[in-house]
Amino acid sequence: MVKIVKRVALGLVVLIVAGVAALIGTVYYQGRQRPSGNPVYVALGSSFAAGLGLEGRAPGSPLACQRSLNGYPQRLARAAGLPLVDMSCSGSTAAQVKEGGQFFQGPQVAAVAPATRYVTLTAGGNDVSYIGDLVGMAYRNRGGLLGLMGKLMHAPHASSERDFKKVEADIRGAIAAARNRAPAARIVVVSYPPALPEHGTCAALGLTADQVALMRPVAETLAGVTRAAAREGGAQVVDMAVIGKGHDACSSEPWVNGAAPRQGAPFHPTLKGTEATARLVARAFGLNPVS
Repeated sequence: MVKIVKRVALGLVVLIVAGVAALIGTVYYQGRQRPSGNPVYVALGSSFAAGLGLEGRAPGSPLACQRSLNGYPQRLARAAGLPLVDMSCSGSTAAQVKEGGQFFQGPQVAAVAPATRYVTLTAGGNDVSYIGDLVGMAYRNRGGLLGLMGKLMHAPHASSERDFKKVEADIRGAIAAARNRAPAARIVVVSYPPALPEHGTCAALGLTADQVALMRPVAETLAGVTRAAAREGGAQVVDMAVIGKGHDACSSEPWVNGAAPRQGAPFHPTLKGTEATARLVARAFGLNPVS
């Protein structure tokens, strides 16, 4: 009996190791693939561009990036009839957009080519743990297994303790790299739409008033350095941080989810949010509006 148990245990260990190895191999293989397609429009950025948690994985995209057919770049490209190379990847930092290193991938900006006419960039939130801290605090508040997971995450820091200067420099660097590769391209930087209301809190957030007060300056400072980097880099801004006011997770028509959404990822854009963003970016580019 003991021998049988040992054999079963060994078999399970072998299966787990083989599964992990296969997963790492898949991530590595997908990460090392060169982007394909006609790069008339190149989308760069993090999960707020990738459409994390929304319906339909973009065909051929790396599994690790969680790139959706309903992220704003995909919706914009379909509506305007633009050939798209979508490099957005959930979890990406602004530094990785410029330098690579995420999931074995090269720089996202390497997809920009002389033929590129439109570039969008949404990044910076992961650099300062903006969304990660919101999720961690909401999980802690819920208790149970999710609460335990939340407690394993680092305690959130005040806005003054986060390296916003580096974020601004990295966004500016990504813009410069795109400009260098495609001098004729129009570059639009899209700020993060607000998850938090201007005052107070609500049940959808799963956060206390003190927690929201701690994180609100993080969102505001991130939006500010994003604007500054775009301005200094000569890019246009679609300022969803301002335009999206009144569409936070506590509103009647949220463009960003709360802590426990029925669709999409916590504290990430809703379908209405990506639709609105796509429409506004199309307008900034002078393209046909997104219906």
